[in-house]
Amino acid sequence: MRALIKLSTFIGNTFAVWVILFAALAFALPGGFTWISPYINLLLGIIMFGMGLTLKFNDFKQVVKAPKEVITLVVAQYTIMPLLAVGLVFLFQLPPEIAIGVILVGCSPGGTSSNVMTFLAKGNMALSVTATSVTTLLAPIVTPALTLLLASAWLPVSFSAMFISIIQIVLIPIALGVGVQYLLGSKVEQAVGILPLISVLGIIGVITAVVSNNVENILTSGLLIFAVVILHNLLGYLTGFLLGKVLRFDLKNTKTLSIEVGMQNSGLAATLAATHFSPIAAVPGALFSVWHNISGSLAANWMSKIGTDKKLTEEDIETVKQHKEVKHSEV
Repeated sequence: MRALIKLSTFIGNTFAVWVILFAALAFALPGGFTWISPYINLLLGIIMFGMGLTLKFNDFKQVVKAPKEVITLVVAQYTIMPLLAVGLVFLFQLPPEIAIGVILVGCSPGGTSSNVMTFLAKGNMALSVTATSVTTLLAPIVTPALTLLLASAWLPVSFSAMFISIIQIVLIPIALGVGVQYLLGSKVEQAVGILPLISVLGIIGVITAVVSNNVENILTSGLLIFAVVILHNLLGYLTGFLLGKVLRFDLKNTKTLSIEVGMQNSGLAATLAATHFSPIAAVPGALFSVWHNISGSLAANWMSKIGTDKKLTEEDIETVKQHKEVKHSEV
């Protein structure tokens, strides 16, 4: 078991490398990965189950301790990225299928990778975890509603179908994970160390399925989509950071706001796009999954060097210990 945990930790720490490698393989040898497509929902559900195994009541205490900051992060998450997505769609005059994929990324909740990036940036780890958890729990209502509002001009959007999908692949698995953790307690903690391996395998499955089914689309539109994905992500970081300054947040909370806004649960976006729209609509989410883990690491490294808050609190360290096992479950 110890060897498996070490392997899991190594795979989790080198996540971006494996994603890039397998995305390239899926592009070069699509026939070897197209069979994964029917299992995309299951894979994301397994990742969300892992998230549920690590959620604790303490993750939500920031709602009471710092309601202003939590509400700001949640509102920013569900306004800045959706509006940036629509702006980029108009700016680049994207085709309908790609446009809805970009908008879905913008309308998705925060990803758990942002929690670890916040830790590395010396931000407010507890606030990051709380914001990610709250936006995820709100996703069944907010994500379909925003998508219907912002994307229905390009393609028909069914609120009810997306609502049911998010309940099935996000909320139910998370609830099951929380239930298993409650019932088994310390026994679950012994197995939590292998979650990075499971999460990485899950996201690799989602990404390779999307890439292998979109080789021709990527050849014709891949550079355009990647440019939009990069701009979307970087503008999210920048806007979040500036908003923190405008609201006079302290530096730790400003860093947290920046990272939370810029990093999305793009795996959910890719899954919803593939399920409810078309294969090419899932490409923005898949590319965002690869890119934002790279950019997040770079942004966190830069942020860790600015300001005077050099030390992490004991609460931050304890929180990251609880959540590092799912740091790559956001795809």
